[in-house]
Amino acid sequence: MTPLLFFSVLILVFSCMGLLASFMLTRTSRAVSERVLEATQGIAVRSEPKQSSSAEFQKKLFKAVHWARARLGMNENAKLLERFASAGLKSNAARDTYFAARMIGPLVAALLGSFIPYSRISWMLVLGAVFYIAPEFVLGRLIKRRREKIRRGIPDAIDLLVICVDAGLGMDQAMLRVGQELGTSHPQIYEEFMQINREQRAGKLRLDAWQSMADRSKVPEIDGFVNMLMQTERFGTPIARALSTFGDGIRQKRRQRAEEMAAKTTVKIIFPLVFFIFPSMFIVLLGPAGLSIARGLAAGTH
Repeated sequence: MTPLLFFSVLILVFSCMGLLASFMLTRTSRAVSERVLEATQGIAVRSEPKQSSSAEFQKKLFKAVHWARARLGMNENAKLLERFASAGLKSNAARDTYFAARMIGPLVAALLGSFIPYSRISWMLVLGAVFYIAPEFVLGRLIKRRREKIRRGIPDAIDLLVICVDAGLGMDQAMLRVGQELGTSHPQIYEEFMQINREQRAGKLRLDAWQSMADRSKVPEIDGFVNMLMQTERFGTPIARALSTFGDGIRQKRRQRAEEMAAKTTVKIIFPLVFFIFPSMFIVLLGPAGLSIARGLAAGTH
């Protein structure tokens, strides 16, 4: 197989992935527009849901994946379900997509590797391993991104909780109200607070619901927040004062983290200076002098 044909196959694969991504984004935006029209103008845009060919293909694909998982013993363990909850992926479609990518991705990668003319077996194994590990890597990135967004949104949530508690709301009503207010700016905080409300309405104890939020997020700020709430609940200390003190500590930690990141930039900037900026400066400053010296030496030899 020539390199030109190989690159053509890669370009075709990436183009198909781009078209699929654009189709999914267009489909999502269309659904959002329909919901906005229904909510604002009362226009029933959507009719009875119809089973499209793509949805039918997706359903058959996930059904085949379920059958293969049952044969291979790839069941959803508690640790994997916890990772999905930490990433905010609670639907069955997300889990089906994850397992489909881990099962079909290596086969597609091995098929692409078979077209490489040299070291074909090695390329098939390497690409298969990469495509098998890629969904786990993506899941880890989603977990890390969600935790970072929760960490950034917790100071605003604490400030709003202080305002609601000072206004006379209880802790449960305050968390529900704050979650509704932060639904647009910090949807991750909204999801966690709504999950606490749903668990309490289902009969779960308040302390257990708070601890479940800390176990899902695994953010140090959330752990401290839950510990503070549990201590105030057990010892009966004023919740407003405890929230104010905790909010001040959170903002001080954010300020210290920003100062730490600013101090690290002086070290990180050394590498682009040495490898990119300094060579360009040397070429601009010493290049004309070097050309003049080379011309002088060439003239002297003649």
